[in-house]
Amino acid sequence: MAISLNTFSHHNSSWLVQLDQGKALLDMLELFDSACVYLVDNQQQVLYWSLGMEKLTGKKRDEVVGTTCLPEFVIDETTGGSKPLIKLVPQNGKTIEVNKSVKILHDKASAFHGGIGVLTLLSEPVQNMLLPKTAGTAKQNFHGLLSRSPAMQDVFQIIQNAAETEATVLVRGESGSGKELVANAIHQLSARSNAPFLAINCAALSSNLLESELFGHVRGAFTGAVKDHSGLFQRANGGTLFLDEVAELPLELQAKLLRVLQERNYIPVGGSHSIDVDVRFVAATHRSLREEVKNGHFREDLMYRLRVVPIFLPPLRERREDISLLIWHFIDQHNDKRVRVIEKIDPDAMKVLLDYRWPGNIRELHNVVEYAFAVGRGSTLRLSELPPEFRETRVVDDIQKGSRKQNQMLTPEGEMTAIRKALEQSEGQVSMAANSLGMSRATFWRKRKQYGI
Repeated sequence: MAISLNTFSHHNSSWLVQLDQGKALLDMLELFDSACVYLVDNQQQVLYWSLGMEKLTGKKRDEVVGTTCLPEFVIDETTGGSKPLIKLVPQNGKTIEVNKSVKILHDKASAFHGGIGVLTLLSEPVQNMLLPKTAGTAKQNFHGLLSRSPAMQDVFQIIQNAAETEATVLVRGESGSGKELVANAIHQLSARSNAPFLAINCAALSSNLLESELFGHVRGAFTGAVKDHSGLFQRANGGTLFLDEVAELPLELQAKLLRVLQERNYIPVGGSHSIDVDVRFVAATHRSLREEVKNGHFREDLMYRLRVVPIFLPPLRERREDISLLIWHFIDQHNDKRVRVIEKIDPDAMKVLLDYRWPGNIRELHNVVEYAFAVGRGSTLRLSELPPEFRETRVVDDIQKGSRKQNQMLTPEGEMTAIRKALEQSEGQVSMAANSLGMSRATFWRKRKQYGI
């Protein structure tokens, strides 16, 4: 917004005239040093180069002051209203589009004396996420787990500490949140890292097949058992066995698994002799084992054996600072295949990606990036290249907002019903249930206690 003396009252205008304008200018430049601000004289020579400009261009002020402003960075400039659109190529080689705002400065004789320029990246709310950031990536990658979220840093510390022991670990997290990556990180950081790391999904096989896969079988144990088969317990000996979706384990197999955990030996299906086993167990589930125990679906003694060290993996919607990091990680993976190379994300597309709730977590995010590479072309990922549900996000958000507004008007009886329904739909996950009702966790817990839920 342009400001002139006419904008001020007569009293304020007098105040401005008496101001030491040179000093005021220097003070203002210092105040906005973190922004992308530069000052030039009447020969377009740089007099001032802010810290923000250093970060944007990769050029230190000592290198720039006294030189001609910007041309070595600019590859294209078009006029868009009062703010020209500039394409810059900083030292990292990635093209950046910015708006340039310039204010001409005049001397006391009203002659051109220089100017102040301000560069702003397009779509300010997502300016730090439109282009890939490689600096500091190593610090954000913990044995395959990518995150800059403070909550995940706590998880990383627990993983590090637990890996130094032989304790059984139970990872709790939603589908697609990276539970197997946690298990693998524990293995890689442990003294067993040179031994096998094997995994099995307990929900993917029938009870008989699952028993045979875990315990192995001897020849003739059942129809089709034409030879001995080594189970996962034996093949993972000395290493780590990851039991994914352990809550789906049938009750009869839960008793047998408990024996392995307690006695450190097992008997193959159809066998008569026990086999000693040295395996570190890491289990995972998206359900609450306590709720499963309460409902009679899981053995309490096995639950305590499995959750010696519980690790709670937050869903992607609770670590939103990781969304852009993960998007660029998967884009880089697909860029390497050279079918399509994406160099930037359209601001509208990024906004939708950041606002999305990601019910499928990181696995879903990876699939979305893969979809964009399959259906789109060009160096920019655009909104039209995202799956259909992303173009429906705003409609869904409006519906959810309306639902939350209705919840605020509920009677106590209606509120009780809404809380119970939210817990049922979220399978007992408090954060998800509270969020669906527009409540904080603290309010949700208070309401549950109030209604005895």
